[in-house]
Amino acid sequence: MSAITTTNQILAALPAKAQKRLRPRLEPFELKFSETVYDNGDLFTHVYFPETGIISLLAAVDEHSTIEVAMVGCEGMVALPVFLGIERSNNRTVVQGSGFALRLTVADMLTECAASDELPRLLRLFTYSLLMQIARSAVCNRFHPIEARLARWLLMTQDRMKNSDFKITQEFLSYMLGVRREAVNKTASGLQRRKLISYNRGHMHILDRKELESLACNCYGFIATANS
Repeated sequence: MSAITTTNQILAALPAKAQKRLRPRLEPFELKFSETVYDNGDLFTHVYFPETGIISLLAAVDEHSTIEVAMVGCEGMVALPVFLGIERSNNRTVVQGSGFALRLTVADMLTECAASDELPRLLRLFTYSLLMQIARSAVCNRFHPIEARLARWLLMTQDRMKNSDFKITQEFLSYMLGVRREAVNKTASGLQRRKLISYNRGHMHILDRKELESLACNCYGFIATANS
């Protein structure tokens, strides 16, 4: 049986023997924009390795107030707490960018972790990079202006979507950045007037990545380095 054909960096980094063990157990799963993968309190049944698209990890203050603390694309795995011995989700995970993932049952993931240290080694590295992203997001949301935060978020999204065009609504952006829709609209309109982005009817197009990079805070470079 051949090895896995995958763009997910964790799966692709596994040795051939581990890939062959996992291949028959991996199931394709469509990631549909704005759909919830896990909500707060849900029992983990599967772990997800995004191939394309993005899944956001959201922390909630209440039913109507959430903020993105991390995003996961083809560099990682969703439902990482399973690896740390946690059975239920303490956050909400939502599809931010459409695509698809390969998913594995929790039982199969834990079996593979017991069979070899290769997957656990890669998941420990990803745990570190995710913790760095969460920590830096906390700093960014506390100290940096919304314009710089939006530029950082757009760059991170483009990196994971591998595309300068993607779907996003103002409501969803307000959840991601933890600000009101009015603030998102004002900031996005400013970027649009400067011809850095084009935004219309829920579709975002990045026009000038270089200028966005100069506008973004240094958190973008820090997070990009931690994920590399």
